Amino acid sequence: MTGLYEAETIAIARQLWAASQESRNFFSQLREQMRIEDKLLGWAMEHPGLRVQLFRLIDCLPSLRSQTEVARHLQEYLSDPSVELPPGLKKLLNFAQPDSLPAQAAATTFTTAVQALAHKYIAGETTEQVLKTIGRLRKQGMLVTMDILGEAVITEAEAQQYCDRYLDLMEHLSPLGQREGVNPVQVSVKLTAFYSQFDPLDVSGCRAKVGEPIRRLLHRAQELGVAVHFDMEQYAYKDITLAILKDILLEPEFRDRADIGLTLQAYLRDSYQDAQDLITWVQQRGTPITVRVVKGAYWDQELIKAVQHHWPLPVYQHKQNTDANFERIIELLLSHHTVLRTAIASHNVRSQARAIAIAQRQHIPPTAMECQVLYGMADKLAKALVEAGQTVRVYCPYGDLIPGMAYLIRRLLENTANSSFLRQQLGAVAIEELLAPPEPTADFEAVNVHLTTGKTSTFVNAANSDYARASQREAIQAALIHVHRQLGQTYTPIINGDRVNPREYSESLNPSQPEEIVGRVGLATIEDAEHAIRAAKAAQAQWQQTSVAERATLLRRAADLLEAQRHELVAWMCYEVGKVVAEGDAEVSEAVDFCRYYADEMERLSSGYDRNFPGETNHYHYQGRGLAVVISPWNFPLAIPTGMTAAALVTGNCTILKPADPAAVVAAKLAEILMAAGFPPGVFQFLPGRGSVIGPYLTQHPDVHLIAFTGSQEVGCRIIAEAAVLQRGQSHIKRVIAEMGGKNAIIIDESADLDQAVAGVVQSAFGYSGQKCSACSRVIVLESIYKPFVERLVAATQSLNIGPAHLPSTRVGPVVTAAARDRIQEYIAKGQQEAELLLSVPVPEMGYFVSPTIFTNVPPTATIAQEEIFGPVLAVLRAETFTQALAIANATAYALTGGLYSRTPSHIQQAKAQFAVGNLYINRGITGAIVDRQPFGGFKLSGIGSKAGGRDYLLQFLEPRVITENVQRQGFAPIAGVDD
Repeated sequence: MTGLYEAETIAIARQLWAASQESRNFFSQLREQMRIEDKLLGWAMEHPGLRVQLFRLIDCLPSLRSQTEVARHLQEYLSDPSVELPPGLKKLLNFAQPDSLPAQAAATTFTTAVQALAHKYIAGETTEQVLKTIGRLRKQGMLVTMDILGEAVITEAEAQQYCDRYLDLMEHLSPLGQREGVNPVQVSVKLTAFYSQFDPLDVSGCRAKVGEPIRRLLHRAQELGVAVHFDMEQYAYKDITLAILKDILLEPEFRDRADIGLTLQAYLRDSYQDAQDLITWVQQRGTPITVRVVKGAYWDQELIKAVQHHWPLPVYQHKQNTDANFERIIELLLSHHTVLRTAIASHNVRSQARAIAIAQRQHIPPTAMECQVLYGMADKLAKALVEAGQTVRVYCPYGDLIPGMAYLIRRLLENTANSSFLRQQLGAVAIEELLAPPEPTADFEAVNVHLTTGKTSTFVNAANSDYARASQREAIQAALIHVHRQLGQTYTPIINGDRVNPREYSESLNPSQPEEIVGRVGLATIEDAEHAIRAAKAAQAQWQQTSVAERATLLRRAADLLEAQRHELVAWMCYEVGKVVAEGDAEVSEAVDFCRYYADEMERLSSGYDRNFPGETNHYHYQGRGLAVVISPWNFPLAIPTGMTAAALVTGNCTILKPADPAAVVAAKLAEILMAAGFPPGVFQFLPGRGSVIGPYLTQHPDVHLIAFTGSQEVGCRIIAEAAVLQRGQSHIKRVIAEMGGKNAIIIDESADLDQAVAGVVQSAFGYSGQKCSACSRVIVLESIYKPFVERLVAATQSLNIGPAHLPSTRVGPVVTAAARDRIQEYIAKGQQEAELLLSVPVPEMGYFVSPTIFTNVPPTATIAQEEIFGPVLAVLRAETFTQALAIANATAYALTGGLYSRTPSHIQQAKAQFAVGNLYINRGITGAIVDRQPFGGFKLSGIGSKAGGRDYLLQFLEPRVITENVQRQGFAPIAGVDD
């Protein structure tokens, strides 16, 4: 791949290198002037601990509203034990109070340094400043492309503002005119910024929503003579971005436009294939476009996301692979210069030289290729390229510092990374090594590469579906159609391995369309319950003696069946309980995880342990408790019954599953899977029925040893009370495991990233219409940011798509039943008496829909701030101080989940110590616990028992035993195996 143009590449690279050597040290000239911002970067490159804390502090800086706050955060971040500070800076931070004169001086110095850094990489904060920058660059013979800063569009109002700002920018750029057939000015835009609900699952919906602003932008750009380039963002959006743009650019009014460009990211493993596809598409289109080739700006984020989701790595793990891929992509594109133009976006001298060498060998006209650099980086290289006769375009971001901070952090990371070409120039790397051809690793051509995390546990979580992939989208759509054809079937109890024909049935309805019957479910009677208990009692002895290996094998087989039926199970949840596709998919993963994790855990526990002494052996081990009754809820219709049932079965307890009425069809699908996995008759039994009829009979029965319940606090407390009563003939104390809900709060302090905080609160409060026990129903906001937070919260909530759960565009579906809807409406009416109703979003008339509702000025003691509502109702409370916010958060009878959005280290530590919840989430949403990683459960009135998905959960289903044997015989005993 490298040999054909290698000699020319090296020769050109050396020429460019020599021309730019006066700035070989990227920061040397400014360092000589003793500027503090460059000292900071120099220290950051030398000390990884300082680098992390420094960049985190810079990220936080725009939200800090006083120099006192800056001083406090400066001290907190840089006093971290991981940070190695130069002596001078240590003295600078050695102040007692953040409002002291030394502290204020330190804050001012740091703020000034960061602003100076920002101005290096950001072309201006106003249009006037940008036009001045463009004028300077044009005098140097360079073209520009303008990018309006802003990382997250979380409201439709922000999406509209984004489009309007570009239209205004183009008005100012228009007078700059054409130059030799090349647009000297260009704007770079992001598709996701045109639609706040941009989602790869909803291709048609996104195409419709972003199509109008794209067309509007292209029309106006043509009128003004400004070129438009479409940037590429996170991998999840790549395919949908390319698909949408290809469709629009084939429309008659745009098909002949040559002033449009697209971007490819060379760090993506499938980018070479994308380049080949683009070439084919451009040939069909008949008019050239520009393809900008970049290395990629989201490498860390893509890597982390893939690892967290157990997805294949979309990016190359090694820098040399990215460099090699970059070179082969530009060679491919340049070889098709007659049908497209190529933009080489890189600060790597070799990469630019490679393109020039290819262009010279193939006699490519100058208009078919241009070199691109980022504003503020590799300035001397850009000048050297101009002097070498190349067309050079500078990517110029502009805008306010706050939305630009994420961009600044990416630039700082790029500059200071050890693998950065600019960074390597500062070290002792020889020019021969810097300019050497990249040598790909063995996995260069591989697909489905996963990153090994180095964790010691062998358990691996199931991977959610990646709906950025067309195959996954097609699979779920096919499943929705297939399952819809099966609606209305009949499901009956399973007792002792046989289906029972009941006398009475209930109809499970689709909450999105209540006229649609999902299934008819047979209702068990008390006689059926007694029959099931007798069957379980008869099977208990043999099941308890069944080896742990065999029990675990059956559970893993069930996990495989769940995985195989993933898409169909998601569809059943959409139709029966109104759970949207993405959340249903995550629930299947959780169900799979429960089976595999509990199988692993039981095998770990099965050996027990020995504690032997001379003349005596002691063996600690476990056995099942006996007959278990599992009473599961409707809000997690698959994961929770699977988890409780799997735990009971693998620990050697015969189990009866009694599901909640609104979710009985999904539970029936689970029952079919468990039976197909091979659990023997009597060991597992499925007993749907009215809770008021068979529920008390099961929980009070003297032959029941264990009750695992998830549901309301009222029912849970009643079960606990009933189970405590010793029944006639009962010779054991019943064990109750009960998870009973929460009144969960998220605290937002003054240092929070509001983009993250608003998105996290909206998802946590209104995901699954607020019907999760972990849902956020209170958000406690510090006074200083109360107004801006609430304004964006309202706008983001108004932007949510509300509709039937099975539609790919839907973010908020219905509540589960008409009774649930009416109960929530009663709470909303009560809230209007206690607080200020700020928002009630229109909802579809058909179905059990409740408007996502926000109340403000809510007293901490109000009903809507104290009682679990189990619906899309959010109370916003004020707090003067962080300590007061914690006190408000803790002032309920529940302690399940809680959240904190903060970039203040002391607040994070205080929350860790004092926030009274079972699961505390910091700077992320508070729903979506993952087995093994975030074992789930709370205390106070949120429940009793150990956390589901944790290492001690199975112990609740087991009785511990110790067997001691005296091994002495006539004064002698074996010594082998005795502990030291």
